[in-house]
Amino acid sequence: MAEVISGKELSLKKRDFMKNQVEMLENKYGRKPHLAVILVGDDPGSVSYVTGKEKACNEIGITNTTIKKPNDITQEELLEIIEELNNNKSVDGILVQLPLPKHINQTFIINSIRPDKDVDGFHPVNVASLYLKQPGIIPCTPKGIMEVLDSVNISIEGKRAVVIGRSNIVGLPVSKLMLDRNATITIAHSRTKDLASVTKEADILIAAVGKPLFVKRDMVKEGAVVIDVGVNRNPETGKLCGDVDFNDVLDKVSYITKVPGGIGPMTITCLMENTIECFIKHVEN
Repeated sequence: MAEVISGKELSLKKRDFMKNQVEMLENKYGRKPHLAVILVGDDPGSVSYVTGKEKACNEIGITNTTIKKPNDITQEELLEIIEELNNNKSVDGILVQLPLPKHINQTFIINSIRPDKDVDGFHPVNVASLYLKQPGIIPCTPKGIMEVLDSVNISIEGKRAVVIGRSNIVGLPVSKLMLDRNATITIAHSRTKDLASVTKEADILIAAVGKPLFVKRDMVKEGAVVIDVGVNRNPETGKLCGDVDFNDVLDKVSYITKVPGGIGPMTITCLMENTIECFIKHVEN
């Protein structure tokens, strides 16, 4: 039977540490780290994510500003808000909640955020830093995945790792982080032929494909470590579920994360971590 890795428990431990860290930083520098979040429209998923970020800020003591704008905001108006935040010395991190309405160029908006305030790690400068092994801001979900693996002392060096999914947000950056830790990486995707034959070779399998209960027992290697990044609705029950059929693979793998309570809480916690790191760079430079 697999050991279930609780991202929720790890997240709580890290938040306790960061709460103390923020108190010390405020005593030393006279202010707290400050995260500004821009929410466009009222998409339920986006509203839920932003609420979770506000809650985490409050728990840790990070100053939070949430700027809510209607769905019909123009791209120019949104850029003006970002420019104001870029120039505001009291703001350390800027996050624009994605996805944005179709009339707004998402890439253009991300690129307009100052790289040293881009707590999501999506700006091309931060992406380049990751691939060139230079200091930069690491995307929150990939960072959380690595911390979850380290929390249970999973050895990465020399292991065969398969990532299902090639998004710029999860699949590609986590593959690079695993490669930097000397794993042998395969990136699988919707065009991969005979996917099960590829995933069954994985000592570490990271599922970030966005399909509910997609990974079944016959797709995993005996004793594999399985990290489930998916956040989906079970088509039968309507409840939250991951990309992995948890119950189907549980007695075949050695470690596994569950949805909810796995990578999700760590993603928000790593956002807090990135905000603190940005603050430290700003006050010390």
